[in-house]
Amino acid sequence: MIKIALIGANGKMGQVISRLLEGSETAQVSFGIDINTVCNSSFPVYPSLSDAKEECDVIIDFSHPSTLEATLKYASENNKAAVIATTGLANEQIEAIKKTAENIPLFFSANMSLGVNLLIELAKKATMLLEENFDIEIIEKHHNQKIDAPSGTALSIADAINETSIKANEYVYDRHSTRKKRSRNEIGIHSLRGGTIVGEHSVIFAGTDEIIELKHTATSKEVFAVGAIKAAAFLIGKKPGLYNMGNLIEGVC
Repeated sequence: MIKIALIGANGKMGQVISRLLEGSETAQVSFGIDINTVCNSSFPVYPSLSDAKEECDVIIDFSHPSTLEATLKYASENNKAAVIATTGLANEQIEAIKKTAENIPLFFSANMSLGVNLLIELAKKATMLLEENFDIEIIEKHHNQKIDAPSGTALSIADAINETSIKANEYVYDRHSTRKKRSRNEIGIHSLRGGTIVGEHSVIFAGTDEIIELKHTATSKEVFAVGAIKAAAFLIGKKPGLYNMGNLIEGVC
């Protein structure tokens, strides 16, 4: 039985993970961490990791960027594997994750959905085959409460395509202010916000007389929780290092 320490236990994603693990025969939440310590689950919830009395095998952090430092410190000092599923991290925080991964196994991905990360792998393969004759555009859609644009996932898709490409590409976010034709080395990235859209990402390869579109649609936050739980199980027994969904997908396929 895998024992999980759940950071952000009373948040939306924390509650989804708790529900998914109820009755599981392979993993359970050993304890939770949240500024709101009201306990509505079968496990105790503490305000900080230093207060926890129970043991854990792996940490899942689905909370807020402000908690990252404490999570990495606890994981490093106690030699615990950790899944960092928090979004909106600053560049220096990502560097801290990479540094900590030199000593313990860490799993970090901009999007915890297996489907989205499969989309990224397919986009890389498509880029290798099509980029010389196809224009590449990325469209992402999210709910009207999302603050950042473009989404971190859209940027991850663009980065994966750019790293695979034989040429250096330019990210173009808005074309209304410049009246000129599209260049061959552009990756267009477009954001839509409305309603309660959980998340939708499309990668369009537009060629002469044909269009190829790769698309992923999330209809609930549960897909991200499932991915985080799979990532936690994946880390058990792993050597120190930084892992991501690409590594998990390779292990499955």
